[in-house]
Amino acid sequence: MTYDVGALRAEIPALLSGVAHFDGPGGTQTPARVAGAIADALTGPLSIRGRLTPGEANAEGLVQGFRQAVADLVGGHPSGVVFGRSATQLTYDFSHTLAKDWAAGDEVVVSRLDHDANIRPWVQAAQRVGARVRWADFDPQTGELPPSAVGDLLTERTRLVAVTAASNLIGTVPDIAEISRLVRRHTRALLFVDGVHYAAHVFVDHARLGADFFVCSPYKFFGPHHGVLTASPQLLEELRPDKLLPSTDAVPERFELGTLPYELLAGTTAAIDVLAGLATVTTGGRRDRLRSAFAAIERHEGALRERLEAGLAELPGVTARSRAADRTPTLLLTFDHRDAADAYPFLAARGVHAPAGSFYAVEASRHLGLGDSGGLRVGLSPYNDKDDVDRLLEGLAAFLRS
Repeated sequence: MTYDVGALRAEIPALLSGVAHFDGPGGTQTPARVAGAIADALTGPLSIRGRLTPGEANAEGLVQGFRQAVADLVGGHPSGVVFGRSATQLTYDFSHTLAKDWAAGDEVVVSRLDHDANIRPWVQAAQRVGARVRWADFDPQTGELPPSAVGDLLTERTRLVAVTAASNLIGTVPDIAEISRLVRRHTRALLFVDGVHYAAHVFVDHARLGADFFVCSPYKFFGPHHGVLTASPQLLEELRPDKLLPSTDAVPERFELGTLPYELLAGTTAAIDVLAGLATVTTGGRRDRLRSAFAAIERHEGALRERLEAGLAELPGVTARSRAADRTPTLLLTFDHRDAADAYPFLAARGVHAPAGSFYAVEASRHLGLGDSGGLRVGLSPYNDKDDVDRLLEGLAAFLRS
């Protein structure tokens, strides 16, 4: 089997509009199968989780199916899968829980490469207890965050390291496995990895990454809007979040507040099955098919990125800020004597959606010398094709001439 981008595009109703979507880093378009799974969950018998009535059994099945699907996606355990309203909400929740054991003089390491959702919760938690925040800087010329930038900051007082697996602004993919190895030298420190942008493009191997906590967002890979955190069940057992008195103390439920939105869980399971369906092999379980699918996605997106970068090199006055050797197919562009914010509506009028901004990666944007404005972000997704890329290049050429 070969990667069939046409078949994938046919599954996504929004693409019938003819718009070329390069806004995947902010959220991908949704396959009909995912919307159908959400509708089926809402319109079937549904109740509070249990085993007695059909509605209870359906709810329980949706929860367990969701946990297994996410575990297959990241290489984790179903009992280590925590639902959240968003990755930001999950990070705030866990920052509150983890900081209960911090004290004045402890240290937290954050990275300027990160989305603010993996910076501000830790900075604010540290400030509340008098802990010190230490900043790992990436190289603004290369976009690289070498492991030593984190490792050199680690001490015996380090309690937590927060770092992204892939920059949502410039695509840089740091060596998380090596950062994890450095962190392990400091046995009191935990590693919290933002995988929101990473999980949309790369096959996730939680064990290989060495993260204690890994967060991602299904709406970045065809699913509904919510967040997911994964960790080992044993680690989750050690943590005591604030919760209601009658709420279960079981893991992972002790971290999930209120009744779960079963329809979103159904949509996420369907989205992961859509991803698995992109595999170029038909044998093996869902985890095996996901491995094959992401290998095919990387080849497809990589070829499109090469086509895009070759075209950009021929356009005068365009600077690509995405330069790391290992990066996702996400480019941040700026223009000589032109404002990237003006390119956004110009392209939109031509049916090409590539938004401009810093996209909550404000520390990264400032470190690049772009202030809070950022640039034009071009994000390739599994459903983009050569025609999309050519239309973008034609639109940018027209913008530069205008």
